[in-house]
Amino acid sequence: MIKEANSLMGRRLERLPANCTLANFRVWTDHTRANLGVATLDLVQLHCPPTPVYSCNEVLDGLDTPVAEYRIAAYAVIVRTCEEVLTAIARPGTASVQIVFNPCRLKPLDQVLPAAAKAGVGIIARVPLASGLLSGKYTRDTVFQQDDHRAYNRHGEVFDRGETSSGVDFASGVEAAAEFTELAPQGATAAQTALRWIIQQPGVTPVIPGARSPEPARATAAAAELPLPPGATLRAVRDLYDRRIRGQVHHRW
Repeated sequence: MIKEANSLMGRRLERLPANCTLANFRVWTDHTRANLGVATLDLVQLHCPPTPVYSCNEVLDGLDTPVAEYRIAAYAVIVRTCEEVLTAIARPGTASVQIVFNPCRLKPLDQVLPAAAKAGVGIIARVPLASGLLSGKYTRDTVFQQDDHRAYNRHGEVFDRGETSSGVDFASGVEAAAEFTELAPQGATAAQTALRWIIQQPGVTPVIPGARSPEPARATAAAAELPLPPGATLRAVRDLYDRRIRGQVHHRW
């Protein structure tokens, strides 16, 4: 029996190509299957492996095997760059890719979304609010707790900088977010506007925003009920990106 379940692989070991083996895939998936009490995981996502893994047939063959063994129904990859997406979806078998995608990271619009649609591969958008920047609630003087990655990884000190505020410098990101807030339609928040912009992009399936209590979770869900952003808003998002953000992020991820 297949129940709805998914899992991330590769987070407990150092991210080395040598650790992306069939034996480890079986251990990771079996551990999650046991925890969830299911025979088959619907989707397993290989979590940000080293770049060479995406073009390694031996590794990807190792993901095909658990599908054949009914341990998993499908597999996906979580990536850092658009180039990694294009490599991953060039191989049949990849069901979806997860990538940072929001109004502060428009590069996926150029090639990734069209290529994924052509290949029949789903796009999972993570960091949709640029680590909260696009909520419009932060200022240059905002201080985060020391255990918050927006405090300790602002310049990529611990992990990939692109995962924190989408790689945008915090001070200039606050200014861009203030401008983005003005694009929110009456009755909607800036965060809802960002989420609605993302989910209307062709090929995007789920979006992964965070919520620490029921109220923001309900507000997040309500974004799906907003009308489609008009053409003027879409053009304004692109203009804002080109003026304030492109130079910082477009060439990196």
